[in-house]
Order: sequence, then structure tokens, then C-alpha cells
Amino acid sequence: MTARCGTVAVVTGAASGIGRELASILAARGHRLALVDIDAAGLNAHADALRERYGSAVATYVVDLALPQAVRDLADSLCSAYGDDLALLVNNAGIALGGGFEAVDAADFDSCMQINFGAAVQLVRGLLPALESGAGGWIVNVSSIFGIVAPPPQTAYSASKFALRGFSEALTHELAGRETIGVTTVFPGGVKTGIARNARVPAGANAEAREQQVAAMERKLTMEPRDAAERIVAAIDGRHSRALVGKDARLAEKIQRLLPTRYWSIIGRS
Repeated sequence: MTARCGTVAVVTGAASGIGRELASILAARGHRLALVDIDAAGLNAHADALRERYGSAVATYVVDLALPQAVRDLADSLCSAYGDDLALLVNNAGIALGGGFEAVDAADFDSCMQINFGAAVQLVRGLLPALESGAGGWIVNVSSIFGIVAPPPQTAYSASKFALRGFSEALTHELAGRETIGVTTVFPGGVKTGIARNARVPAGANAEAREQQVAAMERKLTMEPRDAAERIVAAIDGRHSRALVGKDARLAEKIQRLLPTRYWSIIGRS
């Protein structure tokens, strides 16, 4: 259930990757857009392109989602600007944080949790009343296949994506009886974005080893962002509560269900 033409879709992480493609699809459908990212140059360039190509009404918000007060201020600004016209919230923004638990300092761990999980919770809290009012709306929370399986050394990232999954699924159940609001939780597999290349790493990490790890990860990122975005929009249109995006995501989820305590003995070998 995508928003009615002319209503407002909010997309975080909209300057690149899946968020960028989602914004393009929604613009083509005639939605007004409120796009959020920390990358001001990339965000504004994409907004300009959407205005030129589709004649879209696009507002940009350059926000550091690692700052809880900045996220709360963003929610207030969106409600003030759009009110009942808010109809779709896509919590897509996220960062990767490499390194095992003992290698990652507390500040980086907490920042990963805030960007990947806390910001989504804060935006849902701030925007839910407006999304539900009027003709209704929808919430999309983009988790990860690492919100279903937890690989080493991805303690912080998996913790944040598992948290987002738990929040989203519980919220889905809480809202199940309401006609004008709902939630889709998305679990992408390997999508060709810059998340591996842009991942934060612990201080003192070996540069050569990091480059090898990034290269190995990027070989597993095979799905085009446009394909992922189209599958996400189809899930929203179908009012699906869960979307596993990619063959690798579907396979990992199946192995996890069959071997809930031993799945990494199988997946890790690949």
C-alpha cells in the first residue's frame, strides 16, 4: 500500500543505494518527497535530478542520525511541514561497523545502534500519529539478513539489525487491528551499495586486512539497488509484513529456521 499520489513519502539514507532508488520510484509515482541523509552533496544532487525528471516536489533534510535530538527535531519539522499528508516512512539509513565485540569501542557500538535502530524508533514515535491520520499511511523498516543470522565479526551491526527486526515485528502485531497503518520489515541480502566500502572500522585496524575483507564482501553484493527497491515497493503495495530481498536472503533465512543454533556452521563455509 504505497501512499496516494501527491502525499508525502519520507526516505532516510536517500542519497545513495536502495534509498536513492526508492526515492526515484516514488517520485515517478507522483509522490512528494522528504529525503534525509548526512551526505548533503549527494542528497541535493539527487533531489535536483528528481525535480528535473519528474517535476517532483522534493525537500531535503541533511541530518546526522547519530544524534538523537537531531532526529527528534527532524520528526517535529516533518510533522509541522506536512501533517496529515505524511503517508509513507521508509527507515532505510544505516551504517556498517566491522570488527568483533572486543575490538569495537563503546562509542562506535552505541553510534551504530543509534543510526541503525534508535533513529528509526524515534522517527516512528514522532510520525506515527500523522501517518495514521487522514487516509492512513505505512512504515517500512529496512533491517538486513544480518538481522536474521548473526555472523562474526559483526556484533554491533547484527545487534542493531536484530533490534530493528524485533521492534518492527512487535509494532506490526500491535498495529494489526488498525485499518489505516501498518509495517513492512525488509531484510535485504547482498545489494550493490557502498555499505562495505564505507563501513566504520576499529582504530588500529590493519589496512591490508581490511581491504581484503571489503573486497571479499563486495563480491557477495550482487543485487542492483534498483531491483531491491522495486521488490520493497511491491511488498508495500501488497501490505506484506516481511520482505526477504534476494536469493541469498531467502536461503539464509531458511537455513536459520532449520538450524537455529548451528546455521553458521553451514552459512560460514560459503
